[in-house]
Amino acid sequence: MDRASTPNLFDLAALALVVGALVAIIYGVKQTNAPLTLLDATPISLDPVHLPGYALRTTIRMLAAMAAALVFTFIYATIAAKSRRAEMVLIPILDILQSVPILGFLTFTVLFFMNLFPGRVLGAELASVFAIFTSQAWNMAFSMYQSLRTVPKDLDEAARSFHLSWWRRFWRLDVPFAMPGLVWNMMMSMSGGWFFVVASEAITVGDTTVTLPGIGAYVAMAIKQQNLAAVGYAVLTMLAVIVIYDQLLFRPIVAWADKFRFEQTASAEAPTSWLLDLFRQTRFLRILALSVSKAAESTTRIRLPIPKIPRVKLRLRISQRVADTVWMSLIFLGAGWAALQVVGYISATLHWSDVFTAVIDGFFTLLRVIVLIALASIIWVPIGVWIGLRPSIAEKVQPLAQFLAAFPANILFPAAVVLIIHFDANPNIWLSPLMILGTQWYILFNVIAGATAFPGDLKEAARNFHITGWKWWRYVILPGVFPYYITGAITASGGSWNAAIVAEVASWGDKKLTAAGLGAYIANATDAGDFHRVVLGIAVMSVFVTLFNRLVWRPLYAFAENRLSLG
Repeated sequence: MDRASTPNLFDLAALALVVGALVAIIYGVKQTNAPLTLLDATPISLDPVHLPGYALRTTIRMLAAMAAALVFTFIYATIAAKSRRAEMVLIPILDILQSVPILGFLTFTVLFFMNLFPGRVLGAELASVFAIFTSQAWNMAFSMYQSLRTVPKDLDEAARSFHLSWWRRFWRLDVPFAMPGLVWNMMMSMSGGWFFVVASEAITVGDTTVTLPGIGAYVAMAIKQQNLAAVGYAVLTMLAVIVIYDQLLFRPIVAWADKFRFEQTASAEAPTSWLLDLFRQTRFLRILALSVSKAAESTTRIRLPIPKIPRVKLRLRISQRVADTVWMSLIFLGAGWAALQVVGYISATLHWSDVFTAVIDGFFTLLRVIVLIALASIIWVPIGVWIGLRPSIAEKVQPLAQFLAAFPANILFPAAVVLIIHFDANPNIWLSPLMILGTQWYILFNVIAGATAFPGDLKEAARNFHITGWKWWRYVILPGVFPYYITGAITASGGSWNAAIVAEVASWGDKKLTAAGLGAYIANATDAGDFHRVVLGIAVMSVFVTLFNRLVWRPLYAFAENRLSLG
């Protein structure tokens, strides 16, 4: 063995980190194979000594959900971006999915996963992972969809001139170009998942409640017992976990993904990672990683032919317009059939007056969403641009931003109720900000991603032409980050509709405040066990979200794609 491949001290340090991570993951995964009765034998304890173990279990669930969300994103977003007819179906479905209350997914999936592994903890674990997945996947899919629709034309032409197969083009062009924005959305998804671990770690099946060990279950128990000290311990543990996975996972990925930025000049400042630098100074592990990298790269050269429909002798010349008409007719028939099923279920007990009430409440919530998205944009777009253009600042702000995004906003709801009652404030106004506490960060993270990916040669050109002040904002940076902003705003908008269910009805003890809106309509119907009104509320919410996205966000997406593309 020559000196170049002889292990050094950096190899030993890196190996210790790798082995430690593997041991922790194996220990956490091993717990999922335990019998379900073990959960009853070891209930959640508020003793802080158990928090490291709870934190490990929660982190493994979130990482598993992240891996599933990444696979979903690659498949779903690519099909939607590459096929115009698939886009007609997949993007509206994505709009609806991100607006459907996350607890609604648990209602339909818990029994499925529990029956897959009866009597084992793994069934409940998979149900929990799936619930977290639904809080992570949608904005990641939107991010990659936006990136694939705005690939510069010169890069697209270069890929065509090299006659790249669709498989190689995906790994050599599509994924690298989407990576800067996708990485920041992965961080946002990881942080957003913390908001839902409270619900996803307490699984209810009929009259039975299965509580999985984790920080979410710990926070739920602390709130139930009004133990503020335990809440404080959980928040500190959450901060420690975020800092750890930021340094060991996301910071190296951000530094690595910087090489995929689309520009002709070198970046003045590049993000750094001590962990990435450590692995780059190893000898043996670096050679091993290079071998694995070459093996993985060789898979991109595999030609995977797309199955073609065999040609028949009788050729029917069908125009594009006719084909689109037939396709849209099939879509409308499917949507009409689903709508009839929903209408039949609702009309069994409800009347048009109930529909009118839900629609009016929907307009109240719509007004809140519009105002809150506008205010969040005014605040966070300039801040996101300032952070994204300074990698050294972004490196320091990143863990703080992730913690703020991960902080369970529902912990602040009781304080909001007390303050509103104390100052005799209007709940219709002052409960509204609770809707965007957890979703405003989608705008910030996407704008940071857009500013980070903004080409350095365009910044230099703006400096050379002395473009400053408002002209710089209007003609340089805002057009550059606009596609990323749209992605963040769509996700923040959908998340705000989702959050309205818990934000328009807030309580602390025997004090309860309600704001007029569709979220309160659904929440009150859920508490009353009125599933017909729950279905009506969710259906109306889906219609509102779909129409708003079609009439507002989709045209803005098209504008960003056609007028603000980098190439």
